[in-house]
Amino acid sequence: MAVEEVGRLRTIALVGQGGCGKTQLAEAMLFSAGAISRLGRPDDGTAVMDFEPEEVARHISISTGFHHFSWKKNEVILADTPGYGAFLFDALNSLSVVDGAVLVVSPASDLKVEAEKIWQVIAASGIPRLAFVSRLDRERTSFEAALRDLEQGLGAKPVVLASPVGEETGFAGVIDLLSMKLLRYPDVTGKPREEELSGELAEQAEQARTRLCDAVAETDDALLEQYLEKGSLEAQALSAGLRAAVLAGKLTPVLCGSGAKNIGVSRLLDAIVALLPAPDQRPARQGAEPATKQPVSRPADPKAPMSALVFKTVVDPYAGKLSILRVVSGRLLSDAAVLNASRSSKERLGQLLRLEGRKQAPLAAALPGEIAAVAKLKETATGDSLCDEKAPVLFAPLARPVATISFAIRPKAREDEEKASLALQRMVEEDPALETRRDPQTREIILSGTDQMHLEVTIERLKRKFGVAVELHAPKVPYKETIKSKAEAQGKYKRQSGGRGQYGDCWLRLEPLARSAGVQFEDEIVGGAIPRQYIPSVEKGVRHALNEGLLAGYPMVDLRVSVFDGSHHEVDSSDMAFQIAASMGVKNAVEKARPVLLEPVLAMEVSCPSEHLGDVIGDLNSRRGKVLGMDRRGANEVVRALVPMAEVLKYSSDLRSMTSGRGSFESRFSHYEEVPAPIAEKVIKEARAAREALKERAQA
Repeated sequence: MAVEEVGRLRTIALVGQGGCGKTQLAEAMLFSAGAISRLGRPDDGTAVMDFEPEEVARHISISTGFHHFSWKKNEVILADTPGYGAFLFDALNSLSVVDGAVLVVSPASDLKVEAEKIWQVIAASGIPRLAFVSRLDRERTSFEAALRDLEQGLGAKPVVLASPVGEETGFAGVIDLLSMKLLRYPDVTGKPREEELSGELAEQAEQARTRLCDAVAETDDALLEQYLEKGSLEAQALSAGLRAAVLAGKLTPVLCGSGAKNIGVSRLLDAIVALLPAPDQRPARQGAEPATKQPVSRPADPKAPMSALVFKTVVDPYAGKLSILRVVSGRLLSDAAVLNASRSSKERLGQLLRLEGRKQAPLAAALPGEIAAVAKLKETATGDSLCDEKAPVLFAPLARPVATISFAIRPKAREDEEKASLALQRMVEEDPALETRRDPQTREIILSGTDQMHLEVTIERLKRKFGVAVELHAPKVPYKETIKSKAEAQGKYKRQSGGRGQYGDCWLRLEPLARSAGVQFEDEIVGGAIPRQYIPSVEKGVRHALNEGLLAGYPMVDLRVSVFDGSHHEVDSSDMAFQIAASMGVKNAVEKARPVLLEPVLAMEVSCPSEHLGDVIGDLNSRRGKVLGMDRRGANEVVRALVPMAEVLKYSSDLRSMTSGRGSFESRFSHYEEVPAPIAEKVIKEARAAREALKERAQA
């Protein structure tokens, strides 16, 4: 594509809720344009856009797929995005780098929260959009129901450009309201046969055309005046007014068809190149000069300094890392030297690649608006800005999705633990919605993500890509123990077995401290009852003993331990003897100091529509939560609460069920507090049983 042809480029995303037919529509678009030689089908695993084994097995899109095609002297770069909630973050990332969107709408009147979230992002970002009602060849479908979903469910202003002819199995074509022709599709080639309208179809088309003209005229005063004077709009004025309204986000043109039968797809392709913008017709992307933080604009101009945004990373254990980027401005060349402004480092690009489903084709240069890939960048990660070193620019990083569900993972083979940790780090590099960490207390590897299906797919990829098999299980709650009263006790260790013996003797005082105070050690020895060289040994023994509490073996916190007396033996005392004596003294004192169990408490913000507010608050109360307050945030209510971690380990799926998928939450650690006695008794009993079982396995 030559420099002067940026105006003929369209970079668009197919978006919509899961199961609405996006990937089948993408296949029909590619097939109609001649980019692929056969019409693939996701249901039988032949789609070029869903090629990952996990996608083929589940018949859903998990990751955004990319391809390109030519249509009427225009070049279209197509992004087929996932629509299920577990993978919606990938669709939202892709929306940040396209110039237009096609919202694929289900005709079964089952508008889901994923469609609402996508629409909110499109509307807030000002992305020009079309809508396509797909799967009209299926049973129990209704074009009118889809229009109601657009208008009432999403708040869109739909205008029909193509209406269906026939229903369900009798669906065979569309009425093009711009050309006022009946387009019949006799086979899956996607090439329509034009027919003149007559009879009832002609009357319906005239009424629909009038509604279209009314809607377009209302978006522009000059057009409205012309419309009122002449009673109609000429074809050229109608098309120009429609395009202006789409670019301004005032109207959403609606087309319809079937991806599986390739009906109406050619008309959609016409609308994409006629109504959606080229990169240079979109506002310049805003950034900042890295050193001064001064605002910088980067228009989609091939003559401007080169800049690009990396919005996706794919990791392959054999081929290495593939960075997928959108060229914002200038020309990006293969083998170029660029600056990574996000990391203040230089990168040498290799061969640029154009994405074609699972395959890639070499690309000499990429222009503004193009999506390209480059392999094996050393330091670059998702969200990084690449630019000309002489004209640096730093774009805003992509929003990181909030991880809402966590599981502990356990390698099936013990020797794979280190290998699993390294593989997980590679997966996190590829998937910004994943988080992984090792809990310092439970020593478990914790994997967090957006949904249980998200984590299950991650585990499948771990095995396929890196050969590591792991199991998911509920993470252990990191309980702790403390004391409620002051106590003193002696720890005395004396042993004689011929030759030099062992002798250590110390008196310890334990006192409770405020929450989060940790463990304090005080030396109150006077008069040399315990020689100075043994005080560090006493402290070491104390801290070692506090690692395993008396109740259930959890670490003890929030107390002060003071050594205030003791005795020693000139010959038999040693570091080890005083460590053991101190450990014995701690255990003796804890028994007298009313030990209790502590649990971690999370500070949570739960967002939900107002109609679900009562259910959410009642559920939080049932989980021993303390509601702190409520706020209004946009269209949702936000409940602030403190809830024990043990009660919300599976809250993500419960909240989704409670709010029909419209609720979301964020949480962070707040503090530790005492566990109520009945619950503490159960936790202690289970912990002791687990320790006994572990001992038995070790002995066996």
